[in-house]
Amino acid sequence: MADQRSQRAASTTKSRKGTASKKGPEHAARAACHSLEGLTGYAAEGVSAVRRSDDGWCVVVDVLEVARIPDTTSLLASYEVQLDESGDLLEYRRVRRYRRGAADE
Repeated sequence: MADQRSQRAASTTKSRKGTASKKGPEHAARAACHSLEGLTGYAAEGVSAVRRSDDGWCVVVDVLEVARIPDTTSLLASYEVQLDESGDLLEYRRVRRYRRGAADE
């Protein structure tokens, strides 16, 4: 009986390791935020899009570029971040700059 439990525990651990090592959209989003914050110095406000690309991931990260008072007049920007399969940065570019609370056109 103890042998059966240890076999089940081992197979569960193996299956968890397999899914943990697979790098999905959550990993891509975290990696994009971390890389962008390191390069630009802007704090990430959130991720507005993640999509699979031919060679990895494309993540749109929203950052606070200019803090103002009141907060509704602060300037934010959306950056498109390209990552390879392992989550390493390939390139990034700013695709939009907008005032906080401004509706999309």
